[in-house]
Amino acid sequence: MVTPGEMRYNPDRYTYSEVSRSGATGWVAWQLFAGVMLVMLGAFQAVLGIVALVNDGFFVMHRNGQLIPIEYSTWGWIHLALAALAVCTGIGLLVGALWARILGAVIAGVNVLVMFAFLDSYPWLATMLMVYSILTLYAIVVHGREVADAYAD
Repeated sequence: MVTPGEMRYNPDRYTYSEVSRSGATGWVAWQLFAGVMLVMLGAFQAVLGIVALVNDGFFVMHRNGQLIPIEYSTWGWIHLALAALAVCTGIGLLVGALWARILGAVIAGVNVLVMFAFLDSYPWLATMLMVYSILTLYAIVVHGREVADAYAD
């Protein structure tokens, strides 16, 4: 019997549960990076689309013309649609949704192709958006499943 002023250590009283380790690696950051990049890509695409709709004379064409002969207002609507899709997909990637991984890879790939049409007008902007899209595509394809696995654990 233990008196109120006396304490004894009982090793059987304390049990330790085993700590489970998540299957996710440090590469989860790439997937989160892809989600953030798609949201940013969507924001840039929205700005580009709004500018193309509001001010047709803003974009400069070189002597050789465009790669694809479509009016800039049409490209504006295309960019706005891509922007909305990219933002929704980026948010889906941040929560690890499978549909967002599939759609994100498609959006990033299509965006690289669409940016070729703007290379003549604004090469730096088009190149920057192409690089963002390629990095996003890499992150989604290589380590896309790890965020969903991390949330499952």
